[in-house]
Amino acid sequence: MPIKKSKREGPPPVGKPNPREESCQIQSAKARFSDVFRRARTEGPQPITRQGKESVVMVAEEQYERLVGKSHQKKNLVQFFRQSPLVGVTFDLEPDRDRGRDIDL
Repeated sequence: MPIKKSKREGPPPVGKPNPREESCQIQSAKARFSDVFRRARTEGPQPITRQGKESVVMVAEEQYERLVGKSHQKKNLVQFFRQSPLVGVTFDLEPDRDRGRDIDL
């Protein structure tokens, strides 16, 4: 992988890796972990392949938090019910008054 200098400050915007970017074979990524790590922080997501197929993408922590951070936040039970898709739906919670059925013995 050629080393590129980035003009950006901080982590790049969240998004999918650029399909034109070269992906790194897993063996190369292991051998050059520090470089792949640095590039993920400065240039954006770094795809890593195994046997020529996309396997994983290394991203900066800030990008990861923007992608999934909200889903990993702890919620209390009240917040959970307030954000439920069932808010406003009414349920019939009265027990059924069925007394059974008559059978011949």
